[in-house]
Amino acid sequence: MPDIFSLIQNWWKQILAVVVFSLLTVGVITFLKPQQYLSVATAVPASSFAADRSKIFNENVQALYSALGTPDDLDMILGTAKLDTVYLAVTDQFNLFDHYKTSEKGEAARRKAASRLKKNTKVMKSEYGELKVKVWDTDNNLAPQLANTIMNELQSIHQNLQSAGNESALNGLMKGKAKLQMQIDSSLMSPEKRPEFLKRIEEYEKLIGEYQLMVDSKPPSIIIVEQAKSSNWPDRPRRIQVMIATGMLSFLFALLAALVLQRRKTSNQ
Repeated sequence: MPDIFSLIQNWWKQILAVVVFSLLTVGVITFLKPQQYLSVATAVPASSFAADRSKIFNENVQALYSALGTPDDLDMILGTAKLDTVYLAVTDQFNLFDHYKTSEKGEAARRKAASRLKKNTKVMKSEYGELKVKVWDTDNNLAPQLANTIMNELQSIHQNLQSAGNESALNGLMKGKAKLQMQIDSSLMSPEKRPEFLKRIEEYEKLIGEYQLMVDSKPPSIIIVEQAKSSNWPDRPRRIQVMIATGMLSFLFALLAALVLQRRKTSNQ
């Protein structure tokens, strides 16, 4: 194997040319890209027991439940964050098709802007079990607003999902109570059965009150612990790091190419 110093000495012009060309090419591309600022909103999962009527109104409490959930409770939220629903709603709220200056019109512009927002957004579960919403944008003041709004949209969607079961049960109870009341008000109801039906109505009213409380309170699905804030400096592109990495990789590539050419030259002699 040839000595690396002699290899560089023989091929230094070619190696330097490759490195300089790579740095110029990557530098032009990197510096033409607009700078983007990063804003991060953080939340923790709320306990799913807060939305369970049977746990809240159970008189025989066998365990005390934490107000916080587990990291596994975030999996459904992460799945929702992959859908376009959240990003379309945020796009409409901030008129992002104007901000991104899309060439399309109407619904096509709306969907393209939502797709771009989704591309500039990362919703993830941290190693500490927190929900992180990261948004990059060229506008340092808009980036935190987008991150906070996406977090709130995720909160609202899953809050409504948790309440859907309670709302369905409440509607069923109200219909059941109305039927019993109609039977009591009927002239065909015998006096002997009336107390029994009145007792059943009282039970319905108790359950209706409990479910109504659950529907009105709408327990949160996540608890926001830190709102996104404006950044003091751009996060990407990281020009210095990119240039350093380009210089190192192009040097190694040029050195490897020089080694191959040197071997071919030696074998032909």
